[in-house]
Amino acid sequence: MKYLLNHKQMQQCDINTMEYFGVISPVLMERAALCMTEEILRVTGGKQEPVLIVCGTGNNGGDGLAAARMLMQKDIPVDIWYPGNEEKASTEGKRQLEIVRKYKIPVYKEVPQKTYGCIVDCLFGIGLSRGVGGIYKDVIAQMNEMPGIKVAADIPSGIHTDSGQVMGIAFRADLTVTFGFRKLGHVLFPGVDYCGEVVLKDMGIDRYSLLDMQDLAFHLEEADLAQIAKRAQRSNKGTYGKLLLIAGARNMAGAAVLAAKGAYAAGVGLVRIVTPECNREIIQKLVPEAVLTTYDEDTEDVSFLEECFAWADAVVAGPGLSQSDTSERILEAVLGVEDKKVLFDADALNLIAKKDKVTLPKQCVVTPHLGEMQRLSNTAVKDQQKELIKVALDFAKGYNTVVVLKDAHTVIAGPGAETCINLTGNPGMAVGGSGDVLSGVIGCLLAGGQDAFMAACMGVYIHGRAGDLAATQNGMAGMSASDLVPSVKEVMRLAEMRGNDR
Repeated sequence: MKYLLNHKQMQQCDINTMEYFGVISPVLMERAALCMTEEILRVTGGKQEPVLIVCGTGNNGGDGLAAARMLMQKDIPVDIWYPGNEEKASTEGKRQLEIVRKYKIPVYKEVPQKTYGCIVDCLFGIGLSRGVGGIYKDVIAQMNEMPGIKVAADIPSGIHTDSGQVMGIAFRADLTVTFGFRKLGHVLFPGVDYCGEVVLKDMGIDRYSLLDMQDLAFHLEEADLAQIAKRAQRSNKGTYGKLLLIAGARNMAGAAVLAAKGAYAAGVGLVRIVTPECNREIIQKLVPEAVLTTYDEDTEDVSFLEECFAWADAVVAGPGLSQSDTSERILEAVLGVEDKKVLFDADALNLIAKKDKVTLPKQCVVTPHLGEMQRLSNTAVKDQQKELIKVALDFAKGYNTVVVLKDAHTVIAGPGAETCINLTGNPGMAVGGSGDVLSGVIGCLLAGGQDAFMAACMGVYIHGRAGDLAATQNGMAGMSASDLVPSVKEVMRLAEMRGNDR
């Protein structure tokens, strides 16, 4: 697990490091500059081509000024472009300006008419809170047009640290060198597209600097797979959870098949599929491991579900379910479940969105894509994309549920302000049925005993990692949801290996 910080949290880490631990600001700046210098030399191959460092008046600019000195001392030709008002420079920024002038490193007010092998952005850093305007808008535009490798310090200038939004204009980096922790703007779109490669460097701010900070967002990594419980030598199918899957309408049996296969691939003990009778033959042929409970498409009596709920450890409702009257009655029954973990997906969410008021079960997970969330929250997709975390958290808190807001980097939010951003997955997974496999994987983890929030986080990670494996094997173009199932099995094999290493 790795933390992802917003601007205020990172600022507090700076304060904690300096005021609580006593590490003085000049030391942190020197270490940040050294990190920058190392990465600039790496991406340029140490060539003696001129480097242009564009510096702002804050401490981000001070980092750049110090890096200019370090590059010069390694015989790399360096120019500094300082378009701002020197009188407004931070205390450390002014000190670094004095130093570079004593070393006779050129400092220009206007961009020099020269060709550079590398352009380094040290204008704003993580503190930007308003749109880029005035001279800085022109400065960033000129930086983007210049040839050469583009490197950003901490975060590309013009990208909002908390939301990843472009604040009018932003520097397009090939490499972003950040310090201490990754920031939310590095992993949220469109900021991701402006950062290029993100390298996290140690400059003296680390987990100790967090002190007792709360409500930190995070992302999972492969080592976290070790959290998945090992399979015991003495066990049976009931040990690994019984999942009730309510899925599939006429002509939509595939959704039930994919969700069931996803659950089995992730290690569930038994799947019981509740589906219309018309799907029986298809499902029995494609998922012979599953138990079937079928119903007439037009039935008004869904009391048979009571026995199904009693049997299950967890329930997944919605994949391919349709929005028929019968499906609506089924949804009402699921909403009344009180002692089971429940996941609502697809048509279950669309049916919920039609209701004026709804109370979701405890230990509940909802997995909307942006279109479904628009129907659930009346928030336009374009507005969600600007504030994915806020949208997910608001819904999670408002309905006391876990939200899996599906996007290129999916946001998982809990009712207690827990936030996870998933960094696995790729565009090849943008195909029909991919979400059904995800529901099955999360359902497996719910049935196996994980709490709703961590089941959602781990399920999304496993699903995305499976997509990455599938892309490695066959490429992204032409990937299908069925390709994810064997890859989920491979991720679970990695989880077993990680568990054995603990």
